Amino acid sequence: MDHSDRRLMWHGMFLFLIGLLTGFAEQHFANVRMGLAAHLEGVMNGTFLLALGAAWPQLRLSPSLKVITYWITLYGTYVNWLMTALAAVFGTAALSPSPEPDTAVWRGRRN
Repeated sequence: MDHSDRRLMWHGMFLFLIGLLTGFAEQHFANVRMGLAAHLEGVMNGTFLLALGAAWPQLRLSPSLKVITYWITLYGTYVNWLMTALAAVFGTAALSPSPEPDTAVWRGRRN
């Protein structure tokens, strides 16, 4: 018996929890705005996986396409959170310029 729907819901709850924990650590990241983005990515992607798990039994795909969809979805949601969290840890600011004077964008304008 295939329990892909239950596994998607489990991963959804786990990713939601990771997103909440990222929110607790948000102020300790080098780029706080990216920390907020990582928190939101974890929470929203976890919610997406929960919703997809609930709708999974009604999905009408071939068995091979269903397996591919399952793994690509899990990969995409976890890597989305991970890369955003890594950007927060390393202080990446290229895609999220901040109006605060201490950011890399403002330092570049002063020179």
